[in-house]
Amino acid sequence: YEVVVVAVKWDDGASREVAERLAGELADAGVETLLDDRDERPGVKFADADLIGIPLRVTVGPRGLAAGKVELKERGRESGRDLGVEEAAAAIAHAVGEARHS
Repeated sequence: YEVVVVAVKWDDGASREVAERLAGELADAGVETLLDDRDERPGVKFADADLIGIPLRVTVGPRGLAAGKVELKERGRESGRDLGVEEAAAAIAHAVGEARHS
């Protein structure tokens, strides 16, 4: 997988909807995407994504969505960057494309 999409609170309808839509848009763009829909704590999901070696993680949560944002974090980096919900799929697909060609 190239990207994992993690919904911090899967039982939150808005988070689940955005996570599913984003994962679908990425898959449609040809990005190998894993949607982590397990009922686990966020830290467990993040650690598992790192152990698997997935290079990019998209975090969808109620606080970020309240501001219209999701977080994109590159594996091995300390911090991530916020992306607007509407442009997130295109920005992530672009980042994956750059990584494939480097």
